Amino acid sequence: MKNKIIYKDSESIIGIAPICEDSESLLAQLDKEQYLPSLEKMMESRRQEWLTVRVLLKEILGNEKKIHYYPSGKPYLEDLTYRISISHTKQRGVAGQGKTKGYVALIINKNKEVAIDIEQISPRAENILPRFVNKEEEKALSTRNRLIHILLHWSAKESVFKWVDMHDFDFKAQMHISPFEPVIGEWESFTAKETRTEQQHIFTVHYFVAEDYVLTYI
Repeated sequence: MKNKIIYKDSESIIGIAPICEDSESLLAQLDKEQYLPSLEKMMESRRQEWLTVRVLLKEILGNEKKIHYYPSGKPYLEDLTYRISISHTKQRGVAGQGKTKGYVALIINKNKEVAIDIEQISPRAENILPRFVNKEEEKALSTRNRLIHILLHWSAKESVFKWVDMHDFDFKAQMHISPFEPVIGEWESFTAKETRTEQQHIFTVHYFVAEDYVLTYI
């Protein structure tokens, strides 16, 4: 798989890969027969996304592991050797053989729950800001990198949502991002808190801002 990024922190492994190969090329890198029933009802774009995740996971681990999903949609590995989280983003208006149609991202950890989210950099995020950014967070938004800052708030709250794994979650009222100034092109972190559960977890959210996407994980 070309142009993939594999990043390791002290406990987790993170993989990021462009969606740029057709489904037949991706299938050729896997045990084809076990995936054909799942692919039958998928459109080509969904096949490419779905298979890119599995090829990326195989390249990270050195062998194939089957991914299943809980009723909530949360993924898990069949042999339970790692905790896993998966995300994807689509590039709009991109066509042509070999062109990037978006990205997939995944994170695995042997011992701890993990969550990851990747978001395309797009001005559309400004339009939905009132849905997920509270007044305190809005006051602290960067003047130099406002759009990036908004997207990092959204992505971080998506990661928190996946980690807690509860669907009746108010992104604006029950998730809280501590003030920070976004850094471009380097791995950095900030703090988030959820007030949906009794535990009221506090998270260190790690992030990276690339040329055309932002990524967060916890």
